Amino acid sequence: MEQLTKISTFAQDTLKGLSADQKFLLPKYFYDDKGSKIFQDIMQMPEYYLTDCEFEIFTQYKSEMKDQFVNGNTPFELVELGSGDGLKTKILLNHFVEHQVDFKYVAVDISRQANENLDKKLKAELPGLKTKFKTGDYFKMMNELNHDSDNNKIFLFLGSNIGNFGEKERHQFLNQISGLIQPNDKLLIGFDLKKPKGIILKAYDDPHGHTRAFNLNHLERINKELNADFNIGTFRHVAQYNEQSGEAKSFLVSTKEQSVYIGALEKNIHFQKDEAIYMELSQKFDLDTIQFLAQKYGFKIEKNFTDGHNYFVDSLWVKK
Repeated sequence: MEQLTKISTFAQDTLKGLSADQKFLLPKYFYDDKGSKIFQDIMQMPEYYLTDCEFEIFTQYKSEMKDQFVNGNTPFELVELGSGDGLKTKILLNHFVEHQVDFKYVAVDISRQANENLDKKLKAELPGLKTKFKTGDYFKMMNELNHDSDNNKIFLFLGSNIGNFGEKERHQFLNQISGLIQPNDKLLIGFDLKKPKGIILKAYDDPHGHTRAFNLNHLERINKELNADFNIGTFRHVAQYNEQSGEAKSFLVSTKEQSVYIGALEKNIHFQKDEAIYMELSQKFDLDTIQFLAQKYGFKIEKNFTDGHNYFVDSLWVKK
C-alpha cells in the first residue's frame, strides 16, 4: 500500500489491471493526445457507422433540438462531456448561433490538445460563440461544472460513450450526473443500438487497422509514461460481439510467452502465449433498456432521435 501512495493514478490503475487474473486496462486512458488523434481517424472510417448516424441525427433534427433546449429568453450552458473534435456538435453550434440563441458552449475533454484544437477551430468558424474549455476527467469535473454558474444546463454525452462503461461505471456516471443536474435541466445521451454481428465487427475490427492502433497506443503510453518495455509487435487485436447481450469487447492478445518490465512499478508482468488483456467494452442497447435507465436515475425521456437505419439513438432526458 505504501508504494501505491507514491505513484500516479495511471500507474496504480495499470498495476491493478495487469495484476488481475483476467488482465485488463481502463479505457479512459486511451485518450492521451495521440490516442485522441487516432480516435478521430476511427470516427472518419466508413465502417464506423456511429459518426455518420449521429451526424445524420443532428443534421435532421437540429431545429427540433433547438426548440427542446431553449426556454424562452433564458440563457443556458451547453456542456459537452468528452467533446473531442466537436465534429457533430458543430452542427448544433452553427445552427444555434445562426438563430441568435443565448447560450455558452462548455467543452470538457481529457486531452488538452483536443481542447486547444477545438478552441482554435471555433474561434475561426464561429467568432461570436461564447465558449469555455475544461481539461480533465469528467467524473472529476462534475462538481466544478455544477458550481460554475446558476444557468440552466444541457449536458451532451454523445458518440455512445456510455457504452464504454461497465455496469458499475455506468451506475456511477448516471447516479452522479443525476445528483448534479437540477430539475428541468436536460441530458442528451447517445446510445448505440443492438444490431447484427457483421456490422459491429467491421466497426470494431476495421480493415484500416485504426482500432488496432488505438488499442496498442495504450501499451505505448505505458511504455512512455511508466517506463515499460512492451514489445508492441507481440500483441494482436481481437474483437468479439454477442448479439444477445449486446456486448462488443476488444482484447490485446500476447502472441508468445513473455515478461514486460514496468519501471514505474518496479515490477515484471508475465504473459502466457495467447493470454489476453481486456481493453474495452462497447455495450449496445435496446429502447426498453434506455427507458429503464432514464427512469431509474430520475429522468423522463422527452424524445428519442434516431437515424434512418435505426442504428443509433440520441435520447433527450429531462431531470424530474
